[in-house]
Amino acid sequence: MECKPRALVSACLMGLKCRYDAGAQRCPGIEALMDRLELIPVCPEQIGGLPTPRSPAERRGNRVFSRDGADVTGAFRRGADETCRLADLYGAKYALLKQRSQSCGCGRIYDGSFTGVVVPGFGMTAEKLIEMGLEVFSEEKLEAWIARFDAGRK
Repeated sequence: MECKPRALVSACLMGLKCRYDAGAQRCPGIEALMDRLELIPVCPEQIGGLPTPRSPAERRGNRVFSRDGADVTGAFRRGADETCRLADLYGAKYALLKQRSQSCGCGRIYDGSFTGVVVPGFGMTAEKLIEMGLEVFSEEKLEAWIARFDAGRK
């Protein structure tokens, strides 16, 4: 039996209700990725100790604050560290993460003003996974990644 490469996946993209608003954002095409990779769902914010539901949070520099002004940086750092431990434990090579998230955003995140403005940047977990050597991508790039995995299997 062929072992598939392993990938961490933002649990909300798999349909788990773990977002700040207790919702999910099931990603169209996730089943296609399951055919190519072994997926390991993670929610760094929950792993870091934040409840669901929770106040939305946005990153300002190296800190993360909730809309009500609470500094939740510690929980985001714990979540990033523990998610990296899971990546190491499972031997994950890839991570499919939720774009714009202050944990998972890869390339674009909210600017910290809670006004919906998106700026170039990475979430805390995405940064750490990249530092570990994982290839990180967002749901917005899923089709290109599926095509890449298909090309590699030929």
